Amino acid sequence: MMITTTDPSTGILTDTDIEATDDSQVATIAQTSDAAFRVLREHPRAWRAGLLRALAAGLEANRAELVAIARTETGLVTARLEGELTRSVTQLSMFADVVDEGSYLEATIDHAAQTPMGPGPDMRRMLVPIGPIAVFGSSNFPFAFSVPGGDTASALAAGNSVILKAHGSHPLTSRLAFDALNTAATAYGAPAGTLGIVYGQRAGATLVADPRVAAVGFTGSLATGRILLDIIEKREQPIPFYGELSSLNPLVVTPGAAAARAEAIAEGLFASVNGSAGQLCTKPGIAFVPAGPEGDGLVATIAALGHGAAPQPLLNSRILDAFSDIHGHLLDAPGVREIVASATGAEGFSVGAAVLEVDAADVTPAIAEEAFGPLIVLVRYRDFDEVARALTAVPNSLTATIHAEDDETDAIATLTDLFRDAVGRLVFNGYPTGVRVSWAQHHGGPWPATNSLHTSVGMTAVRRFLRPLAWQNAPQSALPIELQDSEAGIPRRVDGKLYLAS
Repeated sequence: MMITTTDPSTGILTDTDIEATDDSQVATIAQTSDAAFRVLREHPRAWRAGLLRALAAGLEANRAELVAIARTETGLVTARLEGELTRSVTQLSMFADVVDEGSYLEATIDHAAQTPMGPGPDMRRMLVPIGPIAVFGSSNFPFAFSVPGGDTASALAAGNSVILKAHGSHPLTSRLAFDALNTAATAYGAPAGTLGIVYGQRAGATLVADPRVAAVGFTGSLATGRILLDIIEKREQPIPFYGELSSLNPLVVTPGAAAARAEAIAEGLFASVNGSAGQLCTKPGIAFVPAGPEGDGLVATIAALGHGAAPQPLLNSRILDAFSDIHGHLLDAPGVREIVASATGAEGFSVGAAVLEVDAADVTPAIAEEAFGPLIVLVRYRDFDEVARALTAVPNSLTATIHAEDDETDAIATLTDLFRDAVGRLVFNGYPTGVRVSWAQHHGGPWPATNSLHTSVGMTAVRRFLRPLAWQNAPQSALPIELQDSEAGIPRRVDGKLYLAS
């Protein structure tokens, strides 16, 4: 079956020369990937760091072509795509630094010694790669969470091979990104199968079921995540599934913040909701605004911005249909008032911003549904008890945001306590869109935001694709260099004491 591509700005569907990957091809790709993994894990860290930097250079060398093709398949503006590609190049280089530095291995040595329980054996432990990783590209990030994205970079940094599932919304972008990476990997001397790619929905399901696949990285809908989890549960040997799935990302504006800077908060909030047509996993979907004049001013500013915003293309027809359905469900909920109606664009899959309002007392789970697109529900509250009650209807999320003044210490403490068990990242006086790639980042949250305790963004994302392995009374020749007595090039904990690299 031939794969098609659609320009969301026009709705025009075009055939490609890409064929869906059949079951036998998936099996061959998985077998080659497994063979590559067994070579990759034997390479030293310096070699692997060099591979990551070569891949970054390969993307950079193809920047113009990548951005141009992604523009036609996503409808995202050039500046957004340029920035996203820079993010992908940068994080490959950052993971190379992580590999060079070595602390991610958690190398630990306990020499043989007398203990209160008697003689203790020599124990050495560190994290090791796990095998071929299946990475599913997401529709809304053709670079940062797709073929050249963070899952790919962190899995390779850990020492694994990677098999990509190209997203159906941008198959040409996926192929071009894969070709750029694979060409760079081959030129560097990486084994065949270090990177592989499959196309088509059936191929993705077949890949997850393949016994050689050791883990899955997925960013997408909760419904598709459940399908993949079901496939994994039926495997003879279940494997980790790292899914980023659904998030409403509540935001609260305190009375003090609304009084001090209503216009600035409204402008920042609307930009966070409307940027990239609201197709961001960290978009605030529900915002709590004080009842009364200060809150009224904030709402009025958001309404004016919404009325003045032009429609933007959504990524595909399925997202458009889902957005329209959820928008309708929200409008049908008791107590919901429409402040800004979502206008439909003249062609393609374009929609305008939608702004809804409801009193806190009327918030129910029916209102707390993620609308993947430029829509926000403004909840008007009179006190934090109303906020607390309303939040019981809001699912766990990736983020929560608090806008408060410095002297509102009680309010900050109350809201922090409300959110700390429900999200993976707390944002103060900012906006959750724009996820920094760094050591301290955590991009995850309790179910249904994710099904994992690990982050999918930042340097510790590498931890998902590693497992602990301990060596007891092993001869030096059987140990990896990082655990040998002569090794001092990485941070290690030796006999309970942490030693930094010399």
